[in-house]
Amino acid sequence: MAYFAPAIGRDDAEDAAQLALLSLVRALPGIEAARAVGYVVTAAQHRLGKSYRRRARAARRPVPDRLAPRTPPLIGWAMTPAARARLAILATAFLFSTGGAAIKATAFGSWQVASLRSGVAAAVLWLLVPAARRLPRGRALRTTVGVAFCYAATLILFVLANKLTTAANTIFLQATAPLYILLLGPLWLHEPIRRRDLGFMAAVAGGMALFFVGRQPAFATAPDPVRGNLLATLSGLSYALMLVGLRWLGKGTGHPAAAVALGNLFAFVIALPFALPLTPHPARDWAVILYLGTLQIGLAYTLLARAIPHLPALEVSLLLFLEPALNPLLAWLVHGEYPGPFALAGGIVIIGATGLKVWQDGKQARAAPPERAVLP
Repeated sequence: MAYFAPAIGRDDAEDAAQLALLSLVRALPGIEAARAVGYVVTAAQHRLGKSYRRRARAARRPVPDRLAPRTPPLIGWAMTPAARARLAILATAFLFSTGGAAIKATAFGSWQVASLRSGVAAAVLWLLVPAARRLPRGRALRTTVGVAFCYAATLILFVLANKLTTAANTIFLQATAPLYILLLGPLWLHEPIRRRDLGFMAAVAGGMALFFVGRQPAFATAPDPVRGNLLATLSGLSYALMLVGLRWLGKGTGHPAAAVALGNLFAFVIALPFALPLTPHPARDWAVILYLGTLQIGLAYTLLARAIPHLPALEVSLLLFLEPALNPLLAWLVHGEYPGPFALAGGIVIIGATGLKVWQDGKQARAAPPERAVLP
């Protein structure tokens, strides 16, 4: 349908130029990298067309067919579920990577950060993730509680380590969790250690040993690197126990999201006696705590829980590799801290070996149906 009117006269040249530009961009070859631009252009053209139609009706001028009324092409609707899931997991990895720099940015003590952050996160997860409110029964409930305790230990140890050593050392040593998973696989998951896993295990163990070689640089944000590295190593072990338990829950009738929410609640309760008394702190410190609880954990796990069903486990693992890459970079940009040469070499070995293993496992699994990821 067209609307008839005399010439408008004002803004015609500007509108024509904008419409020509939009049409030119939309006519570009449909390569995958330009799809996001197309979504933005579509939404912009809709808004421009709406403005044009409003003025045309007022002046009774014909409206071009391409600007005729249509259903608003919202950006979220134009993307496939898999594309939205990839963006959500990348956002999750970025939020996770801000943990080290944010923990060091507050004047709260380590036990106070561990308790308050997890308390806020537990409330956010229970509100935003429906599966977090559904506790299983019987054996699955006992496993859920056990996984929650392992996750609580991971949360507390991660904060304690970050307050003592560099953010890079903390995240790299926590990334040794696959080594412990391989060692625990035959016992808990009935997954034997394959011959090709031995090289990966040796590489990760060698990389971990480099963190305890030579003199560790100390910073105001990393006053005791040796003790912090030990706590980060324990964090990797507890994280591995948590992942093994979550995988078991994912194969059965358990709810991994419930274990994550319950783990934050346990961390809040366990760390609270060591966090008291709470002395007055400026609003900036409380803002950091709220960020850590609501966004860095709460929103991140909410996005992850909604994105995981749409992607294979291999792709989720590769996308989440953004976290250990960005974590040291953000800590360096915000606080000026950096790992020592041996620690940096160890981190590169650990991350490189893990990435290679994920890629090799993915090549062998391509012939089989893709395995869906389980919420970590």
